[in-house]
Amino acid sequence: MNGASLQPRSGGAPKNIVVLLHGFGSSGTDMISLAPQWQEALPDTLFLAPHAPQRCGMMARGYQWWGLSGFAPSALAAGAALAAPAIDTFIDRKLAQYGLTDENLALVGFSQGTMMALHVALRRPGRVAAVVGYSGLLTSAAELAHRDFSKPPVLLVHGTADPVVPVAALHMSEAELKRLGVEVTTHISHGVAHTVDPVGLKLGRDFVAEAFARS
Repeated sequence: MNGASLQPRSGGAPKNIVVLLHGFGSSGTDMISLAPQWQEALPDTLFLAPHAPQRCGMMARGYQWWGLSGFAPSALAAGAALAAPAIDTFIDRKLAQYGLTDENLALVGFSQGTMMALHVALRRPGRVAAVVGYSGLLTSAAELAHRDFSKPPVLLVHGTADPVVPVAALHMSEAELKRLGVEVTTHISHGVAHTVDPVGLKLGRDFVAEAFARS
């Protein structure tokens, strides 16, 4: 996988990495646009926004983590499981390149990218510093109940006017994560559609900054 990146504002070697995972039909080029607004609070952080491995047939210039034909739980779980190895390989390569570990890593996703961020982070061999999920949901919760898994702190943000992934997905994901023993913080953005509003963006930035400060 390749994509877009933003080097640490400090100009030094990165002390942390934030991997930004885009939504269905989007790209790393779109997702990296969040990073400049986080740099002041995270000056030693490298931001990486890879393109998903598959081109999106519905949107010629976009990418997809998997072909999203519906929201049936079994289909979402299968799609996320299929796409996860590519993300893990990308993360492992970047952590090794900079001599960092999972505790120096945060995953941030939007929509389908949130599904991937949660899927990957909960199954990493080490505990990542934080996961931030915008306008997405948790897949494969039932499978996690029968295995050991990582439990990073999670922030979920969702708009009440989201016509693509209803805000009910936040409540469902929050309940499932808490049932699994994962620390979850949530924020509902009233009147916000399928996007990231300034309040949600600031909350995500602060959540990641605090997590890195603790790691």
